[in-house]
Amino acid sequence: MNPSRSWELPDSAVTSHSDFLRRREFLVRVGMGLAGTALFPSFADAASLNSSYKLDGTALTKESDVTSYNNFYEWGLSKEEPATLANQGWKTRPWSVAIGGLCDKPATFAIDDLLAALGTVEQRNYRHRCVEAWSMVIPWDGYPLARLVDLAAPKPEAKYIQFTSFLDPEHCPGQRNGSFHWPYTEGLTIAEARHELAFLATGLYGKKLPNQNGAPIRLVVPWKYGFKGAKSIVKIDFVDKQPDTLWNTMAPSEYGFYANVNPEVDHPRWSQASERVIGGGFFSSKKPTLKFNGYEKEVAALYTGLDLKKNF
Repeated sequence: MNPSRSWELPDSAVTSHSDFLRRREFLVRVGMGLAGTALFPSFADAASLNSSYKLDGTALTKESDVTSYNNFYEWGLSKEEPATLANQGWKTRPWSVAIGGLCDKPATFAIDDLLAALGTVEQRNYRHRCVEAWSMVIPWDGYPLARLVDLAAPKPEAKYIQFTSFLDPEHCPGQRNGSFHWPYTEGLTIAEARHELAFLATGLYGKKLPNQNGAPIRLVVPWKYGFKGAKSIVKIDFVDKQPDTLWNTMAPSEYGFYANVNPEVDHPRWSQASERVIGGGFFSSKKPTLKFNGYEKEVAALYTGLDLKKNF
């Protein structure tokens, strides 16, 4: 463990002991029910929080807020709709993820086979900053994205990765809205995807990822605005040109490809200098926004020489 990393946090600062024991009980029950399946190792391993990540002096957002205040337009435009509409019979098993494009090992994985191939699950605490100027702190369970990149073995000419979310207008009322270019797409550079902070989440608070948070697998890039985190991913392609992304295609003057959190570059319609902390209370609900969402020391080198105001 490198103690200079700004995101490291000991177990005791992440959750109370009673909550930890309840989580262990939950994991045991899950393990007893699923022993012998590919799913079991993922949840069993989640019992061990990776203590290499911390956020000094920062409280986690309540689980009830994380799972009830969501931007997931496939399920509706309000923050409250996904928690209801994504849990009316919509299933994330079976589920497959196709990995292709400019890579030496293209393959389509059943989700649990992919998770097994990605190895040991980790729990990390990440700041989450929405482009709408609100924020949370979330304990995610999942895998470093770099493991998937290594698994696919991209060709030298691959410079970007495009992530594509599911398309299911039969079940998703939002996808029957012709105002959006479904399915949802997002992208990263290869260098961003290989960074140790880039993450594929399959759970939060030590539990299976809820449908409204992007089950069964989603992207988490904590130094970028939250819309970069494609949810319910079904396709990952290695490409040689900057890929189209939903928000950048629909409103390029408002949502850049890079979308790095930057208090020095306002959204055309509001300031990005501060953020409303979800669950922070009436008197402490606003705080200054940090460049790269507080991860400047770790990620600024990715953008050396890049004009961050032009490439917002």
